[in-house]
Amino acid sequence: MKLFPFGHATHPQWPMAAGLVLAQLRAQMALPDYASAPTLGMLYISDHYAAHAQDILDHLGAELPEITDWSGTVGVGIASNNVEYFDEPALAVMLCAIPSHHYRVFSGVAPLGVGDAMGFEAHTALVHADASTPDVAELIAEMAGRTTTGYLFGGLASSRGAAVQFAIGGNGNIKGQGKAGGVFRGGLSGVAFGEDVALVSRVTQGCQPLGREREVTAAEGNVLLELDGQPAMDLLLAEARISLDEPQVAMRRLRGTLVGLTEPGSDVMGRPGTFGADVVVRHIIGLDPGRRGVAVASQVAPGMRMAFCSRNATAARADLVRICAEIREELEPQELPMSVAAALSGRDAQSGPHAARRIAGAVYVSCAGRGGPHFGGPSAELQIVRHALGDVPLVGFFAGGEIARHHLYGYTGVLTVFLEGAVSPGH
Repeated sequence: MKLFPFGHATHPQWPMAAGLVLAQLRAQMALPDYASAPTLGMLYISDHYAAHAQDILDHLGAELPEITDWSGTVGVGIASNNVEYFDEPALAVMLCAIPSHHYRVFSGVAPLGVGDAMGFEAHTALVHADASTPDVAELIAEMAGRTTTGYLFGGLASSRGAAVQFAIGGNGNIKGQGKAGGVFRGGLSGVAFGEDVALVSRVTQGCQPLGREREVTAAEGNVLLELDGQPAMDLLLAEARISLDEPQVAMRRLRGTLVGLTEPGSDVMGRPGTFGADVVVRHIIGLDPGRRGVAVASQVAPGMRMAFCSRNATAARADLVRICAEIREELEPQELPMSVAAALSGRDAQSGPHAARRIAGAVYVSCAGRGGPHFGGPSAELQIVRHALGDVPLVGFFAGGEIARHHLYGYTGVLTVFLEGAVSPGH
């Protein structure tokens, strides 16, 4: 298996950053362990470059004419192996060596259908979306229904300027692309992958439950009225230790308290003190003293399961390490050839990219509210990924909401690795 070439750089002028990235890509493509003829480019830019999105895509396309397809988006921060770029001009590129008949780039002008005339059937999909799109959560669920597994991964563009997306297919597969330049605003775009593209994906939660799991027994619209038959507001005040006699302290604690929700029949709790992968975290947007209710930024209904929660860096770190360990365990057979064992047993500083790891490349989408500052220092989140997963090709961005399966999450990270062998998407 060949590693996916990748590069990343920061510079006040985007042509300089692009030049640095292209130099990295070309140097890797000349190495024996890296793919020399990739087809699909993944491009992520920080919002400092958003106004130059079309120029950047045109330049990379001209410099890399062998890359027939591009997908990506913008973030307030972007990520690559062992590094995070927040509040600075930067871009990251990964070139994937995937046969063109095993994937389809889609966008608003070239939507993903259920199968096509060429016999392509979407198994999974990387999705980028604009948070301002009406009913975006419903569109994500609908997109999941167009894949055979129902499994999506990706996130919402995040930007202080234009929330741009990249989606272009230059090999004739993208009907309707027409003269579109490949830079879009609004809606959904991304890459659908066929069954032969093996990947493993995991969701890591960033919040810790404050109390036990409860059932929603009464609700109206977006207001929780009763939990396990008790007034929702009373339980919130007790579990978050909020006293209305101290308004300033109460407001501060209320702003730091969130709600983890899941559909009827799904468990809220995972391992002790952690949320399960199906839980979506939503903000508390108000209290209803008259009905002793709690208003949340989501529609709620009786039968749903929930728990009040708060962001917790220690729990987030432990859960991130856990999903990386799960991915490695899934890829490593019980009996390893000596070359594989040597590649996987090296210390972090020595565990450079190696084909024996069976990971060709990775995409990491994390919440814009996470990143190094939440984990204790610059680039700390991506350093955890590198230490736990190894030094593998990786790109990604910090999103306004994370996509996994058919859910739109918040305060999570979604790590997806492309690999050799038939491995289905995970939890």
